[in-house]
Amino acid sequence: MDLGAPLGERATLVHFSTAFCQPCRATRRVLAEVAAIVPGVRHVEVDAESRLDLVQAHEVTKTPTVLVLDSSGNVVKKASGQPRKADVIAALALAVDRVSHNGSQQSDGM
Repeated sequence: MDLGAPLGERATLVHFSTAFCQPCRATRRVLAEVAAIVPGVRHVEVDAESRLDLVQAHEVTKTPTVLVLDSSGNVVKKASGQPRKADVIAALALAVDRVSHNGSQQSDGM
């Protein structure tokens, strides 16, 4: 997936947003906070209107939508709506754990 930004060393939080999406602002804050406190995690925000290729490829139907990628760029979690900080941290733990143990993927709600 070409995000226009490098992946995180351990995981990447991909946030699909739009300019007038009110919950996207709160989601941006939550994801930025988590990325700042969890080493090796990067937060990448994608403007859904300008990246329709990614929107279609990942079946994004509303904003905000968050994908949690492992260090290889595989999607391990996908969720729509404003996430809770604890849920994001739990999803990151799963992403890091899956890569370190078996590399499996899971794609359900956060």
